[in-house]
Amino acid sequence: MDFNLIRKDMNSFSFETLRTDCDNFFEGVIIQQELDKLNGRLKNLLGEPVYPSQNRLAHKVSQTVDGFGGVMPGQTLYYKDLGSDGILAMLWPWKDGQRTTVKIIQQ
Repeated sequence: MDFNLIRKDMNSFSFETLRTDCDNFFEGVIIQQELDKLNGRLKNLLGEPVYPSQNRLAHKVSQTVDGFGGVMPGQTLYYKDLGSDGILAMLWPWKDGQRTTVKIIQQ
């Protein structure tokens, strides 16, 4: 899976703020009205969320997430293992219920 294709795919969404868009890291703030569409696209690209899930996070995933502040209830985490690296998508909703920070990282 090519991370650049994922980055380009993010252009189809209405981000309120684009914070970072570089070779291995994308971060922006998306509005609530776009969130279902974004989740559907991330599921197609990366599979079902690994958090929340009935399963425990794999050690590799847990270590990576911890480097970005961990994951807490109410947040969503996608992870696609690509062998020597992986792609991680974290969705952190704001308390206002209208915005969500989206971080997509290739490690």
